[in-house]
Amino acid sequence: MDLDTKYPAISDLRARARRRIPHFVFEYLDSATGVEDQHSRNQAALRKIQFMPEVLHGEVIPDLSTTFMGRDYPIPVGCAPVGMSGIMWPGAEKILSAACARMGIPYCMSTVATVVPETLAPHIGDQGWFQLYPPADKGIRSDMMSRAKSAGFHTLIVTVDVPNDSRRERQRRANLTIPPKVNLAMLVSMALHPEWTLGTLREGIPSLKFCEDYGGDKANSSVHHAGHVIRGQPSWAEIDEIRAEWDGPFLVKGIQKPKDAKRLVDAGADGVWVSNHSGRQFDGGPASIDCLPAIREAVPDTPIVFDSGVTGGLDVMRALALGADFVMLGRAFHYAVSALGDKGPDHLVHILREDMISNMNQIAAKDLSQLRAALV
Repeated sequence: MDLDTKYPAISDLRARARRRIPHFVFEYLDSATGVEDQHSRNQAALRKIQFMPEVLHGEVIPDLSTTFMGRDYPIPVGCAPVGMSGIMWPGAEKILSAACARMGIPYCMSTVATVVPETLAPHIGDQGWFQLYPPADKGIRSDMMSRAKSAGFHTLIVTVDVPNDSRRERQRRANLTIPPKVNLAMLVSMALHPEWTLGTLREGIPSLKFCEDYGGDKANSSVHHAGHVIRGQPSWAEIDEIRAEWDGPFLVKGIQKPKDAKRLVDAGADGVWVSNHSGRQFDGGPASIDCLPAIREAVPDTPIVFDSGVTGGLDVMRALALGADFVMLGRAFHYAVSALGDKGPDHLVHILREDMISNMNQIAAKDLSQLRAALV
């Protein structure tokens, strides 16, 4: 199969994923919250950012490589943390982490993954990032961080934009709970998607295994799962505690205000992650990309990661031009693995790479540092 002809864009991977996985799984992956204005706003705001084409510039062979937080990467993209990743495709966390290790790009495991860090230790190579939803119990928090570090995850990402549960109405309409409670409609959908169903049976029913090590079997609905049971509501004081405890690179995810970014850097954060959770938590805020320039101005020398609304290589370029140093994608990697299994992650990165090379040729950008100068 010629993947580049059949699936040339992320939208094609999304469409195939929708056909290959049960309806309730796709709704979990694809949905935002509210009426999903935030999700649409993220994409619309990115599309407004324009570059000026450059003609008669001769041959350009763009260099997409970058150095981020002391590490070299062939392309400035990685796999963002997604909760319940293993429900999207059987063994998704293992497939994605191994693919990222092979390609030399970051893979970020979620606290609410369907595996524990030790399961991924043989797969992550030197590319493991660990995303932490800080538990209320400091002992649990310390043990989670220690286990992640021991399993080979070298960079800690603390997510702070989930003060409580969002409603995610599409997910509710699909009757998806965590862990899943199967009803008749779900059984029918599973029967219509036998590859996903048989693979899931082989892997085991997805659940939040890392959180369950601490929360027991109190998980019985989408708002009382193990992750919810142990989760805290982090404060500035907790950021100080985590910084003192974690020996390694430390970033804070979910930042939209310049003053928060500056305060975090002053508190010892090695970087900030500009994100609105891709519209999955709040439907009434600004587009993530609209927050980026002011944050870059507030912390001019600080590493910045960006996500939310990225639909292709051109969007990666837009984020980099406005001040990001690195771009992480969550849904896109999961569309890819759901669409194409273990071939999906490599093909997604191929799509992003070829899109960036094509568009950088249009603006005569030889490397990533020249993107900002080409903005309209």
